[in-house]
Amino acid sequence: MSPPPDGVLRALTDDGTFRVITVRTSATVRGVMQAQHLSGAQATTASLLADLVTGAVLVRESMAPDLRVQVILQSPPQRSRLVADAHPDRSSRGLVQSPDPARAVALLDGDLLQVGRTLHNGALHEGSVELMAKGGISDALMQYMQLSEQVATMCAVGCQWQGDEIVASGGYLVQLLPEVLDPSGPLLVMAERLKDFQSMERLLADGLGPPDKLMGELLYAMPYSIVGDSPLRFGCQCSEERVAMALSCLPRSEIGELLRQDGPTELTCDYCGKAYAFNKAHLHGLLDRN
Repeated sequence: MSPPPDGVLRALTDDGTFRVITVRTSATVRGVMQAQHLSGAQATTASLLADLVTGAVLVRESMAPDLRVQVILQSPPQRSRLVADAHPDRSSRGLVQSPDPARAVALLDGDLLQVGRTLHNGALHEGSVELMAKGGISDALMQYMQLSEQVATMCAVGCQWQGDEIVASGGYLVQLLPEVLDPSGPLLVMAERLKDFQSMERLLADGLGPPDKLMGELLYAMPYSIVGDSPLRFGCQCSEERVAMALSCLPRSEIGELLRQDGPTELTCDYCGKAYAFNKAHLHGLLDRN
């Protein structure tokens, strides 16, 4: 029996107070882990990246469903960078950049969470927050929404391990709609209600990974309407054309060095591991254009 597909569910409470989004990213995250060669031996790094991927999906679905969203965790003390990349076609990918791949990337006080949206005109809208390690990615996302987007948000992301593999991953996001005239009352009620939903790992262990089940529990006894239901998947946007464009940006000296090597030049996508080969005629053409 194949595992259930990933997906995102979007709902509005019938009183017009809250927007709620629930996601299952289990297969997507497993695709990211496989592409980045992460397993139980790198559980700390893998869990962080999994949560970033889920967070990127939630941010895109809530703020910019038709835009590309990147959520990046920068840790200057560790000289590391974790990237989650969510696209409008509802594919997502992830990347680990670290000087020592064998060393775990841990969440540290003062690390920076950056969120970027690529606008239709090609411009980049960015925001960032410093985070506290204790709160994890969930708290960092809530800080970002409050400080950079001025949207009152409660959310949780997490993953469930079984042996050396992430078997489930997902999260939710609850936002107060801007039309609410007196937000204090509903916010207090919802914050109290969600105290039992702070640990996404426990919710996944309790079988609440499916977006519809999680939605039903979050909004139990509250009338709501489903306004969207979409699949999610792991996917990479690399192509031979894009890799060739990156190759063309190299200095002439580096292209000349590649020409002196035996055989074709092979470049590998850092996100998915797909290899692209370019022959010497292509490299000579780059030199002529440069």
